[in-house]
Amino acid sequence: MAKKSNAGKTGIAAQTSGPVEMLRFVETGRVMPDKRGARERGADFDEIYREFDPAGAATQSSRCSQCGVPFCQVHCPLHNNIPDWLMLTASGRLEEAYALASATNNMPEICGRICPQDRLCEGNCVIEQSGHGSVTIGSIEKYITDTAWERGWVKAAKPARERKESVGIVGAGPAGMAAAEQLRHKGYQVHVYDRYDRVGGLLIYGIPGFKLEKDVVERRGRLLADGGVTFHLDFQVGRDATLADLRKRHSAVLIATGVYRTREIHAPGSGLAGIVPALEYLTASNRKGLGDDVPDFDSGRLDASGRNVVVLGGGDTAMDCVRTAIRQGARSVKCLYRRDRENMPGSLREVTNAEEEGVEFVWLTQPVAFLGDKAVRAVRAERMRLGAPDSSGRQAPEVIEDSAHNIDADLVVTALGFDPEDLPALFGEAKLPVTRWGTVKVDPRTQMSAMEGVFAAGDIVRGASLVVWAVRDGRDAAEGIHAWLESSENKALARAS
Repeated sequence: MAKKSNAGKTGIAAQTSGPVEMLRFVETGRVMPDKRGARERGADFDEIYREFDPAGAATQSSRCSQCGVPFCQVHCPLHNNIPDWLMLTASGRLEEAYALASATNNMPEICGRICPQDRLCEGNCVIEQSGHGSVTIGSIEKYITDTAWERGWVKAAKPARERKESVGIVGAGPAGMAAAEQLRHKGYQVHVYDRYDRVGGLLIYGIPGFKLEKDVVERRGRLLADGGVTFHLDFQVGRDATLADLRKRHSAVLIATGVYRTREIHAPGSGLAGIVPALEYLTASNRKGLGDDVPDFDSGRLDASGRNVVVLGGGDTAMDCVRTAIRQGARSVKCLYRRDRENMPGSLREVTNAEEEGVEFVWLTQPVAFLGDKAVRAVRAERMRLGAPDSSGRQAPEVIEDSAHNIDADLVVTALGFDPEDLPALFGEAKLPVTRWGTVKVDPRTQMSAMEGVFAAGDIVRGASLVVWAVRDGRDAAEGIHAWLESSENKALARAS
């Protein structure tokens, strides 16, 4: 875990009694926790930001303007009560701040680390819009919850009464974990099934440790187990049981598998060795860090050490890949994206971190072919310019004629997004309703599909998205399941199943 930082240690004592002065954004500037130097952090997979100390957290919290209409809260998918827990933190009332933060968020210390706050709460902070720099909301959220863990304030679920009804959840990622905790609080018997050997899904295998250290996720899994959630790991629906089997076994079933199928690039040479999907690359790196045996890493196939690496894509997954390659000792790391810096979908904070660590961004460039005999040796690319906006309002990239050129590469990582797997075939349930994109079709008010008692939440419903949205969807699904099981017309059916 990161050491305490002295960032912002001015103006307010660590513990304050009585009312505290807020709206101090004019006299107190925005300060982030200390960030480890690029050379130091590029040599390991530890988190790059240090922790606020109590005085620093209190001082930065006191910058909040306590808006009548808090746009930070409005633009948070979970509608976290941000101004209130900032005021409590400024007052030194951290246990109350944690109680408030955890009331709307099942994993605030994780969201505090990996949410793109620059696009959500912090990006819509009123004082940010006035030119004073936003409150460091994410870092304070992380500080509050890490402190709560250290002081024993984080407690496992202890329902007031146990219910006979059971709920089966397919997927131990953020949506499944959030739903499991909410349902345990209500007393349901919760069983979570996951194909992997650890709880956390992409939080464990898809996000590198320099953004989210794995013990942070693992302790959440232990908390759920301590609260009575039963995990069935290395369990694949369709292999170990069909969806129909789970429906017979449980009163309700929630599908929260996420989306794992990598979007492929269709270009000449795309089948050459040395071209690998992002999730396969990141999973190998994360498993190696966890101490697993990873033959494809040990053989060098998924190890960037000493290689010229080119990552294709401009989202947060691409940022994870380029920064992982730096830590693996790549000779060079380039990120190709067909739009410019201002139009990329990933967090600009992550771009800055990557640039500091030695990543070269090649903007307005797209690959058109891959060169090599058996293994890739170069990417053939064309330069682009931004033309008229497309149907979404973004400027459409256009090819600049006669701009083709080669970029040396002996490892190409494709980070072009993710699509759903074919769940009806995978689960052995042809009647599972899916959209034309392959996502599970549900009633947005209840999160239930057309199959009675089968619900879905997270990326498998909305498509590849943010962890914070998965948590929100998992919480909403838990409410939908509870309402359905409580309804008089389904009580008899549920208890008889």
